[in-house]
Amino acid sequence: MQPSTRNGPGSQNAALPGKDLRFLVVEDHDFQRRMMVEMLESLGVRSIHEASDGFSALEVLREIDQAFDVIVTDIDMPGMDGMAFIRRLGEAKVRASLIITSGLDKSLLGTMETMSAAYGMRLLGTIEKPPTPQRFAELISMHWQVRSKPEETKQGSPTFTLQQVLKGLEAEQFEPYYQPKIELKTRRVTGAEALARWRHPHGGVVLPYAFISVLEEAGQIAELTWLMLAKSARDCRNWRDAGLDLNVSVNISVKLLEDPAIADAITWQVTHQGLEPKHVILEITESAAMSSVGHVLENLVRLRMKGFGLSIDDYGTGYSSLQQLTRIPFTELKVDHSFVMHAAHQESSRMILESSLEMARKLGITSVAEGAETAEDWNLLRECGCDLAQGFFVARPMKSADFPDWVQTWA
Repeated sequence: MQPSTRNGPGSQNAALPGKDLRFLVVEDHDFQRRMMVEMLESLGVRSIHEASDGFSALEVLREIDQAFDVIVTDIDMPGMDGMAFIRRLGEAKVRASLIITSGLDKSLLGTMETMSAAYGMRLLGTIEKPPTPQRFAELISMHWQVRSKPEETKQGSPTFTLQQVLKGLEAEQFEPYYQPKIELKTRRVTGAEALARWRHPHGGVVLPYAFISVLEEAGQIAELTWLMLAKSARDCRNWRDAGLDLNVSVNISVKLLEDPAIADAITWQVTHQGLEPKHVILEITESAAMSSVGHVLENLVRLRMKGFGLSIDDYGTGYSSLQQLTRIPFTELKVDHSFVMHAAHQESSRMILESSLEMARKLGITSVAEGAETAEDWNLLRECGCDLAQGFFVARPMKSADFPDWVQTWA
């Protein structure tokens, strides 16, 4: 079948989620494809291209000058199947959002989601056949949320040299942006996670993927960590001086924790800004905790004794998770966003989410869910008994100057 194009009747109603988006529907079954096109048209989509398999879809991508916003693809197709097509999209760095439709078993669809992310594709979710307009509308709404994120304004591989990044650090062009952490039961703002941003004089706001790996590979991550810790502690002190009962979470590299004197240095950096350690949570990734040696464990115990909170970040994505929770004095467990964002529609992700929250309850530590992107995520987390949540459903990361006003508005 030759690639074809349909232009729907359109709609002037801006509330329709598909309005002004460009779609490519890849499905070998003619009836299924026509049905999906009609569903998309009912959601206000005015530009829909079609293809019967991966080869035809790639031909459409080559021939069309304008980029697609959303690609809907089946998995089990003759010729080039959906898995190969997704791989080719990732290799070509296609920036469209992806929706997978398939009659495959749920467990296989879950694997497809993981695979898509590994290929660098921005997956909105999966739809089990037969699809429904309601499910399409949910996922299309997620596309708008994803597109509005600052993280999506910069694409491609990092292009900065170590010298450029170090020059930016020397000029103190790096600063924390804050994403609120909300108590689900009360909707109270408890604090915020500090996320590094580079306010580049020519490149705008640059995200961590463009500079973190450069610093880590060169063994220079300490400079950024000290800057983030100092600025975050200063900002949190200012919030508290203004009457806001908040704490701040800061990521700490495990490489720093190998220094026997680092606990005292971290404490000095925080107290020098006029903030008590009990108002600071240090986040350590699970994979980092896995490489722990004697010095790291000693430092973590010292930091807890000084009053700092310790958070195991991205829980569920590393190895020997239970061992980490028993040998390190964590006060907080952060469930990785990959499980949160899929929990509503993927049974395996929900099971991991629920078991992680139950583990936190039994250990008497605070549970935090990253990546609460939708009202559905929020409601599910409340239902599962999660303590705190953060994500774009609540707020995007924001500058320190904007945070107090946001807290008052949220209240």
